[in-house]
Amino acid sequence: MGALDGLKVVDLTSMVSGPVAAMMLADQGARVIKVEPLAGEQMRHLGSQHNGLTPAFFSCNRGKESIALNLKSQEGREILLKLAQDADVFIQNFRPGAIERMGFGEEVLRATNKQLIYVSISGFGELGPYADKRVYDPIVQALSGATDIQADKVTGDPNMFRIIIADKVTSLTAAQAISTALYAREKNGEGQHIRLSMLDTMLSFVWPEAMIGLTYAELEFDPRKSGGAMDLVYKTRDRYITAGAISDREWQGMCRALQREDWIDDERFRTATARFKNVAERKELTASEIERWSSDDILSRFEAEGVPCAPLLTREELLHHEQVNANGTIQRLHFDGFGEVRQPRPAAQFSKTPSAIAGPGPGLGEHGRAILAELGYTPTTIEQLIKDGNTRVKDPI
Repeated sequence: MGALDGLKVVDLTSMVSGPVAAMMLADQGARVIKVEPLAGEQMRHLGSQHNGLTPAFFSCNRGKESIALNLKSQEGREILLKLAQDADVFIQNFRPGAIERMGFGEEVLRATNKQLIYVSISGFGELGPYADKRVYDPIVQALSGATDIQADKVTGDPNMFRIIIADKVTSLTAAQAISTALYAREKNGEGQHIRLSMLDTMLSFVWPEAMIGLTYAELEFDPRKSGGAMDLVYKTRDRYITAGAISDREWQGMCRALQREDWIDDERFRTATARFKNVAERKELTASEIERWSSDDILSRFEAEGVPCAPLLTREELLHHEQVNANGTIQRLHFDGFGEVRQPRPAAQFSKTPSAIAGPGPGLGEHGRAILAELGYTPTTIEQLIKDGNTRVKDPI
């Protein structure tokens, strides 16, 4: 039984920022009902499909139930309102104002559900010149300084993270905020509205070490000149590795491993402050020494000296890495009627209320009949709703 067992979540979100937050709640035991348009949300259609599901959709929506509704019809709207009446959490990530125009704003839902945790995820927030703009992850990376952080060290050309990092950081923040709101409700009995934007969450995420030049307003300087970015990728004779030395002990160990004990008392590197100040020179010298070794040899020497280090794994290699396997991180799961899939286990491991992947990603409208029956609709009425285009169900395989 998961920590959130008995919790009902209505997930009206699409793409990644909302769906992954709701997926995490499902892993932790919540019942998550994903409400989609009759054609399915966009993530269903991005990429090749297996059993009707794209890999990305599966990973963002595992363990959920799906109902497809025509929210432009009176009947479809009534179904969603009934779903929300006893929900604990309602999540939506439409652009500001859209959910109110649809008829499902906070005030409407709270009229029949005072304890509801209502969650609104936006790209840029509800005010300002960007509030109504369409948004995808690269747009937020551009506005948050992420592309400046990732800039090429030689040319200065901006680069993007090659993952949709802003979406997923927002998901993590939303899931944490929902848990906090539920805890507050346990104490005071009151629901509340959580608002968060991708831009705000990304800025919070990158700030601590990437914005040190902007943190103290009276001592402001260009963060690009700090030289502290973590590009610790080193080439050996046979592959790339990473290694880092922050403390004096680690730096001394690295010097010994590289057979460069003369660096230990070098004024440029003798203290952490000096190493930070001369970071570019230190990395250049370190790289030239590491390149002389094979990866196995230098990694062994670093390990012996207590220097944090690792090979740079490809995505296929990580499946066979001893630490990943020791943790049981990548699970191979078989779902009847779907087949075998790989998924990372839920990252947070609870000792008494374990998280687990509850099921595969749902087919479009797969649980529609069952959900409608729970809401009190008769089989005859359900079939009429389907016939009239108010809902869509997935036929059995």
